[in-house]
Amino acid sequence: MNDAEKIVLSASRRTDIPAFYMSWFMDRIVAGSFEVTNPFNRRVSSVPAGPDRVHTIVFWSKNFGPFIGGRYGERLQDMGYHLYFNFTINSESPFLEPQVPSLSERLEQLKRLTSDFGAESIQWRFDPICFYRHMGRRRHNLDDFPIIARHAGELGIRRCITSFMDHYPKIRRRTSTLKRFSFIEPEMDEKVALLDRMGQTLSGYGIHLSTCCEKEVMDRLPGDTDITAGACIPSEHLVRCHGGRLSMRRDSGQRISQGCRCRVSRDIGSYHLHPCFHRCLFCYANPAPAESQIPDTACS
Repeated sequence: MNDAEKIVLSASRRTDIPAFYMSWFMDRIVAGSFEVTNPFNRRVSSVPAGPDRVHTIVFWSKNFGPFIGGRYGERLQDMGYHLYFNFTINSESPFLEPQVPSLSERLEQLKRLTSDFGAESIQWRFDPICFYRHMGRRRHNLDDFPIIARHAGELGIRRCITSFMDHYPKIRRRTSTLKRFSFIEPEMDEKVALLDRMGQTLSGYGIHLSTCCEKEVMDRLPGDTDITAGACIPSEHLVRCHGGRLSMRRDSGQRISQGCRCRVSRDIGSYHLHPCFHRCLFCYANPAPAESQIPDTACS
């Protein structure tokens, strides 16, 4: 099959497959396809998974520990797949992200991924930027941003993508029972100034900052800014890294009008079949019930 017909597998915007569902993922890779239910119209489609059909697998995670421990990346490379990693590393906050590993552990995972797969195969996501009021104090989740930036820069990471939190109704419902807590939407001028400071911090470590679905903020940035609208599925970069050919069509299933520049991919996760056990307070995905057990793959 010619390279032009190959696709990008996104694994996954809807849940954390590397942390919790790699056994399932590998079973479907061996089977040669994924059965995916559209979360909006519930239609089921078959997504091919063989290396003759897949150019790159893009993994999204906040915890690559199980992925690394199970040597899944090496196994997939041996099978003929190219890999790319969207690694979300935010400041340490057990309140906002109660089940995410410590920052030191995540930075060690970043070091291991860089060593095993190369810095060009990794995009650091600081996502989302959160402002909130708790116990009468205005807070944010940016305290460790300079620390993460320094570590990423020293490892050769050159791409960081960020966005501000979206205030979805399910998040308001999730937090409605918390006492003396509320998320805050910062003013536009504060967002613009913050992005500029983040960009300056990152440039000192050789890292380029881009935004995910922040068209309104981007329109307010000064004309000489180095910050750009970004893509979590950057097919141009994937081709530069791995050769071959990919469709450069914009992904119509994403928020193009809000500035998403992702190229077309096939996401194989499920909000309902694969609930996330990180239980992040700000997340749009479906958290697993508190009493449910983490899948065995998370302990690999």
